[in-house]
Amino acid sequence: MPENGLPAGVCLERLRFEHAPALLAFELENRAYFAAHVSDRGEAYFAEFATRHADLLADQDAGELHFHLLVEEDGRVVGRVNLVDVADGSAELGYRIAEHATGRGLATAGVLEVCRLAAREYELKELRAGTNLTNAASQAVLARAGFIPVGEATYGGGPGLTYVRSLSV
Repeated sequence: MPENGLPAGVCLERLRFEHAPALLAFELENRAYFAAHVSDRGEAYFAEFATRHADLLADQDAGELHFHLLVEEDGRVVGRVNLVDVADGSAELGYRIAEHATGRGLATAGVLEVCRLAAREYELKELRAGTNLTNAASQAVLARAGFIPVGEATYGGGPGLTYVRSLSV
């Protein structure tokens, strides 16, 4: 396994314009799987994907968010790890892994790598995250990545937990 903990053949890449086709394919192929754990993105997300992708890249350039993809050697996207609502040294972490790629440690490795980037490159001090209570896999990822439960919330229409992780370089 490489030093960053990602499995061989998978790398973490900052979102770029040319990722659009592979990212759209990832979202479409896994739509039903993701909807079982979080609210569905809705038809507008897919119908307006190109415009949304360009807008997200502009927001990323402005430092308002940081999007990352887990990409296999053939260019196929197998996951994403995002930081949104970046402000005052803090951000909200979100991630999704393709159904066929679960159980390989991708979520944990991707989250840990983004935590390192958040501290070193983006100079953030704290990350927040959340998951619904039925998503035990996501809860385990957050625990392995050093997040601590700090409260209750609603996620995907059901009860959930909020988490926080302090960052240091």
